[in-house]
Amino acid sequence: MKIDYVSGSNVVSLMPRRNEIIFPALRDVEAYWDGLRNGRPVPARADIDPRGMQSSLEFAFILERIAPGVARFRLAGMHLTDLMGMEVRGMPLTAMFVPESRAQISAAIEAVCDTPQITTITLKGERGIGRGTLDAQLLLCPLKSDLGDVNRILGCLQSKGDIGRQPRRFEAVETVSRPLLGDVQDAPMPEGITAKGNPIPQGFAEARKAYLEQKTDTTTAAKGAPQAPRPTGKPALRLVSTDD
Repeated sequence: MKIDYVSGSNVVSLMPRRNEIIFPALRDVEAYWDGLRNGRPVPARADIDPRGMQSSLEFAFILERIAPGVARFRLAGMHLTDLMGMEVRGMPLTAMFVPESRAQISAAIEAVCDTPQITTITLKGERGIGRGTLDAQLLLCPLKSDLGDVNRILGCLQSKGDIGRQPRRFEAVETVSRPLLGDVQDAPMPEGITAKGNPIPQGFAEARKAYLEQKTDTTTAAKGAPQAPRPTGKPALRLVSTDD
């Protein structure tokens, strides 16, 4: 397994450029996703308009992360149905992979949503009787839900070769990732960075600040806030009892 991390404007990766010719749908979907950002690290699911990637719709899909490392298809193009020989909507993405590669795919799902980052995975189709050579690439781009959580993924899977009559599963060969917020592992943790060094997605930094302020106020109250001084001197009113 080989994992490459590409960051910075001066870094040029020759392999993705070569594969743009072989798998043009990935280039189109990534360009569409990048155009939706509009200065933001991650665009929203609500921004997706299928007409913006009309030429690549059969290869595109949208995932929802429902558990750590688990994302299921919410929408999927016909090419994925052809690969599996059935409707894939509602199925987990890992169902399209051999058991040996599923942990790698689960890790990629988590990294795409948590870092966040764009990930491209080179694939090889499972071989067997009636299953010829099948090369493919998988693209995963993060999206925010309506609540602001990064738990949606716009993806694309395009293959080259004969699918055959039987469902095809894939082996993950190589992973190339591009963090969207830069490499912060060696930098001091500014506001908006988690304790693990991962950037907090846009919209969460303010919530984290409010949470920490509330936590500080609660801790101070628990330790005992200074009480107001008791009044001294004669009382302003007295109760007088008389016998009539």
